[in-house]
Amino acid sequence: MVTSRHWHELVRIMLELEVKPERTVSSGRWEFTLGMPLAQVIKILKADCANIKDVHVVYDEHRPMDKKFDLMVDLSQDGVRLRFDPVVQRLKIIEVYDIHKVILTYCSKPFSSPDVIPTIEQIFRSFGDTHPGGFDDNQVFLLNFRGILFSFAHAEGNTSIKNTFNTSSTENLGGSGQSVVLSSLAIYCGNDYQKAEAPRFPLECFHGNCYSEQVDVEEGDGYFVGLQLNLMADDNHNQGPYQMRPHSFVEHVHLDDSVQDIVSKLGAPSKVYFKSEDKMKIHSANPDKPPHSCQSDYFFNYLTLGLDVLFDANSHAAKKFILHTNIPGDYNFDIYYRCNFRIRLSQLVERESLTGSDSKEIEIDACTKWNEVGSYLTSPTDQPVVLHRGPSSNSQNPFGSTYCYGYQNLIFEILRNQHIASVTMYTPPTSSRT
Repeated sequence: MVTSRHWHELVRIMLELEVKPERTVSSGRWEFTLGMPLAQVIKILKADCANIKDVHVVYDEHRPMDKKFDLMVDLSQDGVRLRFDPVVQRLKIIEVYDIHKVILTYCSKPFSSPDVIPTIEQIFRSFGDTHPGGFDDNQVFLLNFRGILFSFAHAEGNTSIKNTFNTSSTENLGGSGQSVVLSSLAIYCGNDYQKAEAPRFPLECFHGNCYSEQVDVEEGDGYFVGLQLNLMADDNHNQGPYQMRPHSFVEHVHLDDSVQDIVSKLGAPSKVYFKSEDKMKIHSANPDKPPHSCQSDYFFNYLTLGLDVLFDANSHAAKKFILHTNIPGDYNFDIYYRCNFRIRLSQLVERESLTGSDSKEIEIDACTKWNEVGSYLTSPTDQPVVLHRGPSSNSQNPFGSTYCYGYQNLIFEILRNQHIASVTMYTPPTSSRT
């Protein structure tokens, strides 16, 4: 038996969410905004881990980039599911699938709580009038307002309910004089839940950072030389908080650029990391290994761009660019934002097969699978380098090994499902430039 004291303790630990149709859900500590990038959502959940537990990332392991299968973050303890567009990784739909686990408010007034039963009449009192509702294929009654959809299960037993919605039918929706009760709701952009898309990057999610919309890999004479970054940032210089607008601009960075060149174009990095060792040095074509230097090469980590820049310890010139796809199942998932890169090969590439040869123009992006293009870029006899990331003192690797393939001065890191985890562009040996 639940006593009054125990009941109030239960209410106190329930998550209370303020609902804003077509916009957000928020608690007193954080806010989830439609269009918010996945990395920011996960950062919020980590910061509030004392209150939000049992968080699960759900995705299709074999088709993680298929728009038919949303990438989801499930807060199972609180009955909340966050659905993301799997390609752009921005928040698309916010679902509350178990309203008994949370307290829901609108305009600071509760419409679903232990003290307020969320009947259809209560929804009308809280949100006002809307268009007629109707049943879906599963006989769940749907009531739609712009930007929010209410679902009422177990309403199909009422013989008076029709696909039109009026006062007389709402009073008897549940049958036998009992009003039907809300079972779930969804917040999205637009009027049609089935056609909901992730909106553009919200202004309040910039937080003074710079983000990439598209990154084109630039090809030179026989090798790749740099990146063209289509960037966006909040342009609030000399403007009020309600006048902010995104500012789009283009920057170019190249191999051999100095630290000053990179910082002047991309700004200060999110983090700086000094290498302690080079585990790939054993694969170098140069048999004469240089002696160990007391200086270390170092990375500039641009997390919001999905980009790492490696600088030479002696010349302080860029020697590598690493582009991250932030794909679920990758060891580095949740560290970087997705880099939406594009690699266009200017010349036709040819593939040899048992039936002859064929050639095609190749374009590779963050959604490309290696088995679609790999046979054009590598020889059938080429064997990949197997990259093992074993457990460390503070992390485990449940995803297994990845496979690295080379093409010109690019290295493609491939997951077991054939998707690209990262692309590394490195300064080629001097002999390859001439």
